[in-house]
Order: sequence, then C-alpha cells, then structure tokens
Amino acid sequence: MTSIVIMACSSDDSTTNNEVAISEIENNLKKDTWRITKYIDSGDDELNHFTGYNFTFGENSVLTATNGLNTYNGTWSITNDSSSDDSSNDLDFNIFFAAPIDFEELTDDWDIILQSATKIELIDISGGNGGTDYLTFVRN
Repeated sequence: MTSIVIMACSSDDSTTNNEVAISEIENNLKKDTWRITKYIDSGDDELNHFTGYNFTFGENSVLTATNGLNTYNGTWSITNDSSSDDSSNDLDFNIFFAAPIDFEELTDDWDIILQSATKIELIDISGGNGGTDYLTFVRN
C-alpha cells in the first residue's frame, strides 16, 4: 500500500524560503559585472540603449552602469512582495535610476522569470497601459 503525504507550508516557511532565495540571488549578482542582453519595452526592442554598459550590483544597494566613458548610479534590491496583485511567494527585483532617461526606463519592480549563476530574466506587466517589458542580465 502506498501512502501520500502532503505537507503544508506556513507563511513563515514561505518567508524563510524567500529570504534564502533573496540571499542566494544577491550573492550571485555581486560576484561579477553583468550586461543587458535583452530589453523589450512593450514590444519594442530597445537593447541598443544599453549596449556596451557593464552593470555592477554592489553593496548597500548601489547599482552602477558604466561603458568606460559614462557612469550612472542607481539602486537595486530584491524584496518579498506579498501584495494582492502578485502571488504570495513573489520576489521583486527592484531597479531605480534617476537619469538619464534611457536608464530611467529600467526603474521598476520586476518579477523574476528565471535566475541562474549566469543569467537573470525579468518581466514587468504594466498596470497602466498593459504593456509587457522583458529585461535580461547575463554575467560577463
């Protein structure tokens, strides 16, 4: 006779699992520089705005983008989002740049589609115009 055991996770378990996932993703991002290999803004390929830039996900939430001539500073974080518009175990990848305008387009609370040691794929579905944006970082 085979028995099936179903284990329920409490919200504390989900929080702990998300905290572990956040820590793993953060540590991975801090190991090297990254480049954007995909940026689709509501169906438009706008990767050209970020070609040649290396992104550093540093300590204290400092995000730096540089191409050797220009350097732009922003912030980054990964947070547990339990708002009603997302699933209860949702992690948000938060990016903020105040300038220039092309980098301001990256400012959002992105959902993580996939993450590995060498790649992180993000998506954002706009609540305003319903457009879908895709952003992919690959480790250098």
